[in-house]
Amino acid sequence: MEPSASSTTTEFELKPVGDGRRDNHVSTTSVELSNHTKSLNSTTSKTNGSAKNLTGRFGFPRVDSLDVESSKMPKDFLHGKNKDKTSMMLALAFQSLGVIYGDVGTSPLYVYSETYVLTHNPAGPSKEDLVGVLSLIIWTLTLIPLVKYVFIVLRAGDRGNGGTFALYSLVCRHARINTVSNQSPEDRELSTYRLDLPTRSAKRAANLKGIMERSKLLQQILLLMALVGTCAVIGDGVFTPAISVLSAISGIQVPAPNLPQGVVTGISSGILFVLFMVQRFGTNKVGYTFAPIVLVWLLSIGLTGLYNIFKHDPSVLKAFNPAYCFTFFTRNKRAGWISLGGIVLCITGTEAMFADLCHFSVRSIQLGFTTFVYPFLLMAYIGQAAYLSKHPEHISQTFYKSIPSPLFWPMFVVATAAAIIASQAMISATYSIIDQSIALSCFPRLKVIHTSEKYHGQIYVPEINYILMVITIVLCIAFKGSTSLIGNAYGIAVVSVMVVTTTFLTLIMILVWQVNLWIALAFCVFFGSIELVYFSSCLFKVPQGGYTPLIIGAVALFIMCTWHYARKRSYDFEVKNEISLDWVLALGSNLGGVRVPGVGLIYTELAQGIPAIFSHLISNLPSMHSVLVFVCVKNLPVPNIPDDERFLLRRVGPQNFHMFRCIVRFGYKDYQEDIKDFEDLLFANLSKFIRTEHIESWQPASDGGLQDDIRPDGATAVTVEPFSEDSTNHSHVFGSQSSQEEYDSRQITTLSTKTSLESIKEGLEVDELRYLHKVRRIKVAYILGHIDVRAQKDSNVVRKVVIDDIYGFLRRNSRSNVMALNIPQESLLRVGMINYI
Repeated sequence: MEPSASSTTTEFELKPVGDGRRDNHVSTTSVELSNHTKSLNSTTSKTNGSAKNLTGRFGFPRVDSLDVESSKMPKDFLHGKNKDKTSMMLALAFQSLGVIYGDVGTSPLYVYSETYVLTHNPAGPSKEDLVGVLSLIIWTLTLIPLVKYVFIVLRAGDRGNGGTFALYSLVCRHARINTVSNQSPEDRELSTYRLDLPTRSAKRAANLKGIMERSKLLQQILLLMALVGTCAVIGDGVFTPAISVLSAISGIQVPAPNLPQGVVTGISSGILFVLFMVQRFGTNKVGYTFAPIVLVWLLSIGLTGLYNIFKHDPSVLKAFNPAYCFTFFTRNKRAGWISLGGIVLCITGTEAMFADLCHFSVRSIQLGFTTFVYPFLLMAYIGQAAYLSKHPEHISQTFYKSIPSPLFWPMFVVATAAAIIASQAMISATYSIIDQSIALSCFPRLKVIHTSEKYHGQIYVPEINYILMVITIVLCIAFKGSTSLIGNAYGIAVVSVMVVTTTFLTLIMILVWQVNLWIALAFCVFFGSIELVYFSSCLFKVPQGGYTPLIIGAVALFIMCTWHYARKRSYDFEVKNEISLDWVLALGSNLGGVRVPGVGLIYTELAQGIPAIFSHLISNLPSMHSVLVFVCVKNLPVPNIPDDERFLLRRVGPQNFHMFRCIVRFGYKDYQEDIKDFEDLLFANLSKFIRTEHIESWQPASDGGLQDDIRPDGATAVTVEPFSEDSTNHSHVFGSQSSQEEYDSRQITTLSTKTSLESIKEGLEVDELRYLHKVRRIKVAYILGHIDVRAQKDSNVVRKVVIDDIYGFLRRNSRSNVMALNIPQESLLRVGMINYI
């Protein structure tokens, strides 16, 4: 729906909403407000202009229905079709050097020194083993980062968002798996919810979709895999800073071999502390600051590699022949398999290209890797292999020993700076994936800060930043600065998330892309087998430090599962104990007490039905606000919700009850703090809903006027008496299923008989709308349940510990609903309840 360029009039559309499963007396008109709504005043003062966009039974012009509008995929959300201008793409590609590629770019610091075959030969590595390891490095870099991620995985972004949860939400959205408890059928009508799918039918996709919809076990497995992938990314965020900085600082022992290892550990810990403290300045500033350093770093290692190739041994270039990979395993057998745990470190940070997709764009990431990062990394690894072929005794300090002596100190400075920057990739990725987990109720609520007004996806999560900092520094001290022990742990975290990505991408190929089944299976078998072989080698090193990521991952997984389980059970309790609307109607329009002037916004997780907290309110308070709005804020498995589709409104009960339901929808990349003047937007939508409802309720009568239209569902209709040439005024009254005697008063509006039906519509000022404005000026109260969730008294000990102690601790120390929903403290009313789940 395109707004008028010459007017600020709010435009809106009409669409049936909901299935009426619980709200038997609900008016089924939904109003969705465009993002051009600035304030409530502009809504009420521009009635004439906005009314021209409506149709009714009078023949007024009407725009297309929301069904037609929402079927058009906005260009900003198309998969892999970012329309960046050249300047923007180049700027993002440059920034990506400092944010994404620092980790994979600093791998040459430690890969050869962590490879088992090369370090456990007393005589030093043989030329054949060097060529075999180099061949494995070349083809691992080519197949995993270049082919799989750059050309395939990046295309699976969820409308510009990457990471494990983006893949998970994409699969669930297409298979109609509800990732949030209060998801409802109308949510699937969102323009961002729909998928850009091929038009041809695919029986295999339909069959797989049906299996996933019916199988609760499969749905739980998918969720568990998404959580495991998230935990692996968190592990990457811990180990990347530790191994990168330690590897760089250890180079100082080349000119000073007697320097104690404790000094190296202390210097590294101090650098890590500073790195995490500067994260508050944001990815944008960090990216522009770090990108030039990474650029110099890649140029330096690439040119140094070329120098070593031509000076020492150009014959190592034969490693491009993949046959040397197979001869390496034939010759070394078990030792060759163990060596994969060190070789896999050459692709550390690869997942950051996808996880940080929201910070940049697909094309900028592809441009940066294919034209700059990939070729310079190859030159660096080949140059080190050429140097080691002549000096195999330097395997433990390959990187610094291969640097020409006059360039040692400049390279040490650049390497240290690059190692610091390497940590930025996985730190940023950790922020992104934690934020997605919070939105889908899989992680306790934390404060998320936007660090860039220009690039929406660049965020900072203070609590996660400090947790990562503490764990990283503790690991450096606990492992006494040993990069070998940290490397053993690092590989498990790196490969775990890759296996999860391969699994989800295979499902996307079948369900969403609908590629040939054999192609999807070939992708899964080919890349999955490679990653599982690497993973098995990493597991061999569990006793030598590999247990660390398993412990960290297990703790994070337990927290996420506990939070998700308790939240889901709490919602199920709310649904089970919801109040019947018939019970509310039986109380009468005064709700069994006194209705005082004001508006009460009652927050609830229920998208349908009356929450149990409402009966608690009525039972404990002698009076209620004259207008009540049940507000449900929900997050959906889509990255963003367009502003003109964010609000969904319904009437609850007859008109004289003055009760409404407002559903406010957010995507997992939307931030509620960004919705400025939320109260004004809510009332602007509510005002438009009331006006639309009254206009739609009119019907032309046979005598030229309008007849009463009382609907069977109890919705309010408007009656206007027939026109007469000699009459000077006419009136309309509110009607409902209740008798007229039940109304407190009858409202009269005078209209001119000389005006046309269009003039009548333009001059309409609904009395209920004026009443809403009046009571809003008196008082707006935010009513929020302070619910204490506890395990049932007959629950076993484990369940009581999980719900009462662990979930209770997490809930008390997470961000409160008041802060997350931007509720003003001076207008807050908390209602305490205990839910036994």
